Amino acid sequence: MKIAVTYNDGEVFQHFGHAEQVKLYEVEENNIISSEVISTNGSGHSAIAQFLAENSVDTLICGGIGGCAQKALAENGIRLYGGVTGNADAAVMALLSGTLEYDPNAKCSHHEHSEGSHSHCSGHCHS
Repeated sequence: MKIAVTYNDGEVFQHFGHAEQVKLYEVEENNIISSEVISTNGSGHSAIAQFLAENSVDTLICGGIGGCAQKALAENGIRLYGGVTGNADAAVMALLSGTLEYDPNAKCSHHEHSEGSHSHCSGHCHS
């Protein structure tokens, strides 16, 4: 399993589409075997979702995230734990122990539309 956390100075970064760094964790049998902080090489939710997919990430822990970014992650088969705050390492440990507090409905406020009412994710979602 490879877990990514949007990262800034040890904390879970709160704006997915603006994350300049992620911390990647290699996990085997529920134990972290390695971790490293790397640059996302881009900005915007589509670029970061693609970056995560290219790095074989299957799970993402982040703070704020919009609906368009969630869609981009889902299209790349990446499981999302959004709405997380606090220390990045502690968040991963909580996920592995089954105690991570997250918001499965984390969305950016300007996309509170009914399902299927918007197909504009490519242009102006700022997650």
